[in-house]
Amino acid sequence: MTDLHFRRAQANDLPAIIAMLADDALGQTRERVSDPPDPAYTDAFDAIDADPNQLLAVAEGGGVVLGCLQISFIPGLSRMGLWRGQIESVRIASNARGEGLGRVMFEWAINVCRERGCGLVQLTSDKQRTDAIAFYERLGFKASHEGLKLAL
Repeated sequence: MTDLHFRRAQANDLPAIIAMLADDALGQTRERVSDPPDPAYTDAFDAIDADPNQLLAVAEGGGVVLGCLQISFIPGLSRMGLWRGQIESVRIASNARGEGLGRVMFEWAINVCRERGCGLVQLTSDKQRTDAIAFYERLGFKASHEGLKLAL
């Protein structure tokens, strides 16, 4: 990982990002890998890229996308106007797992949140992703709140 760097994702990264999102049992039921990418992905990418409070980032090594995540910077009134960094869509390419990239990627993302003035970093994870939840707990995240979702 000596040549590893992080950067804002570009439209030409979409195939690699989508492939990582689809590369597990849950992702296979939620995502659609196609060439070219489904317009739903390109529309979402354009909206994310245009929003200054969104950062879709990739970890790149050797000219190859090895990981991705999205940070949403959320202003709030509670906690005296505290900003939050919401980290979602975290994925590591299957051939790069187990090498510490996830930890390095989170350290980078948490630092980005700190630099943007966030006082809290939060995330959600599907309860079926028990390995991911254990990983987040090892990073210091606490299950301090119950998260609820309503599919529309």
